[in-house]
Amino acid sequence: MPDQKTYVGTCHCGKVKFEATLVLESAMDCNCSIDSRTAAVMAALPAEQFKLVSGEGEMTEYLFGKRHIHRCFCKICGIHAFAYGAGRDGKPMKMINLRCVESVDLSKLKITHNDGKSR
Repeated sequence: MPDQKTYVGTCHCGKVKFEATLVLESAMDCNCSIDSRTAAVMAALPAEQFKLVSGEGEMTEYLFGKRHIHRCFCKICGIHAFAYGAGRDGKPMKMINLRCVESVDLSKLKITHNDGKSR
C-alpha cells in the first residue's frame, strides 16, 4: 500500500493553492453536468487533511442540484480546484481536483466512474 503523502495543487493562475494529505490510489470522475464540462477528476479526503494555503479571497463557490457540495472556483482563472461538503458518514470532507495537482499521474490511478447524470 502506498504511503500517505502531501500533495500541492493550484488553480491555473496560482492564486488558489492547497495542500492535501492522503493515500492516493484512486479517484473519481463523474458525468454530471458540471464535472463533464470541467473534466474534473476528484479525490476525497477528510477535511482536516486539507489546508488552503492561499486564495481564500480569490474564490467563489457554486452549488447546484441537491446543493450539498460546495464547488470552489478561482475568480481570476475560473479553475475548479476543490470542493467541500459532508461525506456519507456526515463528517466534513474535501474533494480535490487532481487535474490541479501537477505531481499526479492520473494513468497510475484506479479511476471510478460515477453516473451523476442519472441522479
